[in-house]
Amino acid sequence: MSSTRKLTTGGEVVAWCTRCRLDLVHRIIAMVGGVPVKVECKTCGSHHRYRKPVEERAAEARVRAAAGPSAPGAGSKPRSASARALESAARENERERLWQAKIVGQPAHAFGLYSPRQTFKDGDLMRHAKFGDGVVTRVIDANKIEVLFRDGPRTLAHGLA
Repeated sequence: MSSTRKLTTGGEVVAWCTRCRLDLVHRIIAMVGGVPVKVECKTCGSHHRYRKPVEERAAEARVRAAAGPSAPGAGSKPRSASARALESAARENERERLWQAKIVGQPAHAFGLYSPRQTFKDGDLMRHAKFGDGVVTRVIDANKIEVLFRDGPRTLAHGLA
C-alpha cells in the first residue's frame, strides 16, 4: 500500500506491527534517508523497527522470483550447514590440488630451508621446520611473503637483516 505523499517524522505510514501481527497505521518516530526506520503502532502503542506491509513484501518477492535465480555463487552464501560444509570441502580440495601440482615430484634439492633472513621470490620452493614443504605464491612486500603449505597459506617474514 504505497502512497505518493512524502513521508516525514511524525507522519503516518502503514506498516507490519510486530505485536499485533497485522498491517496497521503507525506513527513515524525516526527516519534515515527518507525511509522510516522506527515506528509506533497507533493501535497497541508498541515501538519497533519499520517493516513493510505484507502485500508490499509479497510484491517484491514476486519481482525477485520473476527475475530468475542469480548466477551460482554470485556473492551468496550457502544457507544450510551441509551446503557450507560442502563448499568448505571443495575449497580445501582445490587448495590441496594446487599445492600438489607445485610440490609433488620435485627433487629434495629443489627445496631451500626457510630462514627469515633469506629473500624469496614468487614460485620459490621452501622447506619450513614446522609447516613442511611450501611454495611462495606472492611477495607481499620487501619483508613479507605468502607461502602455500599443505595445510593452507601462511604469511612469513623474509629479507630480514
